[in-house]
Amino acid sequence: MNPLVDLPNATHDASMSLQDVTVELDGYMALTNVTFNVDAGTLMGVVGPNGAGKSTLFNTIAGLLPVHQGSVTLNRVDLHRGALAYVPQRDSVNWRFPVNVADVVLMGRCCRLGWFRRPGRKDRELVRECLCRVGLWDYRSSLMTELSGGQRQRVFVARALAQEASVLLLDEAFSGVDAGAQEILVEVLQALRDEGRIVLLSTHDLNNLSRRFDQVLCLNRHVCACGAPSQVITPAVMKELYGVQFSMDGEG
Repeated sequence: MNPLVDLPNATHDASMSLQDVTVELDGYMALTNVTFNVDAGTLMGVVGPNGAGKSTLFNTIAGLLPVHQGSVTLNRVDLHRGALAYVPQRDSVNWRFPVNVADVVLMGRCCRLGWFRRPGRKDRELVRECLCRVGLWDYRSSLMTELSGGQRQRVFVARALAQEASVLLLDEAFSGVDAGAQEILVEVLQALRDEGRIVLLSTHDLNNLSRRFDQVLCLNRHVCACGAPSQVITPAVMKELYGVQFSMDGEG
């Protein structure tokens, strides 16, 4: 992968707080009294079974779903300037749309500056820097359909960089991505964390939590536990999450 490059405005001090957040969807309580805080410079894994509300949580933070009760507070995050970036599950993306890698990243500049502003030379230079950062500058002219799952995820991270996002939400970013590509993506996300950004990534992989994440949110429509992996990934919490006794032998 290409060496990381410094980007302008690379320091971030955003924080996020959810207090008693309840989300109702068609009479079903998808989230109930969800409360947790995330400080700047945190890479948080979000784990839980299918139907636990992980995607609902991300959609709620992004403002795509209404809050029935409680509050979501994003401090020092200007949502009108595109400072929150959301990468949904790949099944929700129309991969048949014929767009190349550079244009996807350039969309991040449009989100930041407004869709009616014509991108200039500096915007295109920033696109180059963002793609270099995730190791994909050589793929700039490739169609998204030609990329692997891991490469697509890194393109979306580059788009988030281009819009200068302080908060990144990645829903099932490891799904369909091989182990090597996962490690490359984690390296990029950890570098963003080190710059002070907040990164939330939902995952079903429980074997690498303590190595990859600073904090883990265990979610099953409510918060079962939230904190450092060594503190919250316990047999009791796993039983509350998945309803069965869970072996912790594979956690490393």
